[in-house]
Amino acid sequence: MGIPAPTVERLLREGDEHRCDGPPENCVRVRALAKLPTRFGEYQAVAFENCLDRQDHAAFVHGDVVDQENVAVRVHSECLTGDAIGSLRCDCRDQLLESLARIGQMERGIVLYLRQEGRGIGFVNKIRAYQLQDSGYDTVQANELLGFRPDERDYEIAAHMLSALHVRSIQILTNNPAKVQDLERHGVRISGRIPVEIPANEINRPYLQTKRDRMGHLLEVEQEDDLSAYGPSK
Repeated sequence: MGIPAPTVERLLREGDEHRCDGPPENCVRVRALAKLPTRFGEYQAVAFENCLDRQDHAAFVHGDVVDQENVAVRVHSECLTGDAIGSLRCDCRDQLLESLARIGQMERGIVLYLRQEGRGIGFVNKIRAYQLQDSGYDTVQANELLGFRPDERDYEIAAHMLSALHVRSIQILTNNPAKVQDLERHGVRISGRIPVEIPANEINRPYLQTKRDRMGHLLEVEQEDDLSAYGPSK
């Protein structure tokens, strides 16, 4: 069972009536909510809209999470190349699918999908960073050469989304301590961390090693995945 119909109506009404007291660029509100059957189980899709720039963000909710404690939550930043195209340069798609599968087996949980492509630098700059990586720079060096920090993401929008869903505390699916710290800075109560470690493949191994060694992600990066699982090479 998902969020009950009367609660859905309340969330939509609160979204219509919402007036943000904080920075408007980081203020989102619920605009639509519908059932979403998936290969990972029954979910509900919650559409959020940024009150300033009209940028869309999404929450995929399994079970009734409203007013609940210790809700399993994956905060996932958009990765077009990984999530949609199946790029082997990162582990984004694998983390997303693993999170959906795990949460689909739980009583309740949420996958927040934030429009923060390329660790917050946008799609064009992400591909520019790939160009630099093709020349031998790691992901941190590439971002810095483009004038960015290694990670430009901010999770205040995620905190607003959880607040709008009246989630009291979460268990976060992540390997990134900085994400935990930023969410807590924005008022999210985190009761635990659930690792989402994906085996490395021969292409993304340096990427994962950089996340571990230079960005503090909690990763082993030992096991190597079989690329044949991704289909034949062309």
